[in-house]
Amino acid sequence: MRNILIIGIGSGNPDHMTVEAIEALNRADVLFIPDKGEEKAALRSLRESICTRFIRQPGYRTVPVAIPKRAEAGADYRGVVDDWHERIAASYCSLFETELAEGENGALMVWGDPALYDSTLRIMERVAASGLALDWQVYPGISSVQVLAARHRIPLNSIGGPILVTTGRRLAAGFPADQDSVVVMLDGEQSFGAVDPEGLDIYWGAYLGTPDEILLAGPLAALSAEITRVRAEARARHGWIMDTYLLRRRPA
Repeated sequence: MRNILIIGIGSGNPDHMTVEAIEALNRADVLFIPDKGEEKAALRSLRESICTRFIRQPGYRTVPVAIPKRAEAGADYRGVVDDWHERIAASYCSLFETELAEGENGALMVWGDPALYDSTLRIMERVAASGLALDWQVYPGISSVQVLAARHRIPLNSIGGPILVTTGRRLAAGFPADQDSVVVMLDGEQSFGAVDPEGLDIYWGAYLGTPDEILLAGPLAALSAEITRVRAEARARHGWIMDTYLLRRRPA
């Protein structure tokens, strides 16, 4: 049976790798490295630098994984994502079968944490359902949400209050009336700009954990346009951007 190690590598700082994740990395015979094209070459390079830094013995192999592009979601978001996951699963299945021998360990290095707004675990279930004899283990990583709170030196929740973690797509419908602390991920459209800013503070961060890290915090009304400008400039400069933010209702 083939075995896959799904390793959370944190949000950009190799120092955030856990000891458990490093030990798992050192058991890998084959490392499957996602390749999303030149615009995200920095993400591929970081994975490679983590291997160079933490793997103690030579002899492992790296195999590039071409990640297909997702179609525009349109009205059928779930259908588009389902098709995209199916194509990625087919790619993984083919590579695991041809590049990983029976009894070997393969590794997938997942940005941030595999359990928080990442689809690797769902895709692995599809690969297993294809009939390929496969097992896998999951090693958590430091998420961008954790780094965001640490950099801004804030707790994510208000005293005794819950935290909602959601996406920009969901936030576009409005700030939830029954929430005080909302963490927003995967917001390519800057949905905070469509939210009524009255009484809300924003804690925003991009490229968290990397040398290019950017932080902004303050009243949403005062910062919305500034974050949009800074984000656009950073994305143009680097060719990609990963950002997340916390919206918090100001105490009455």
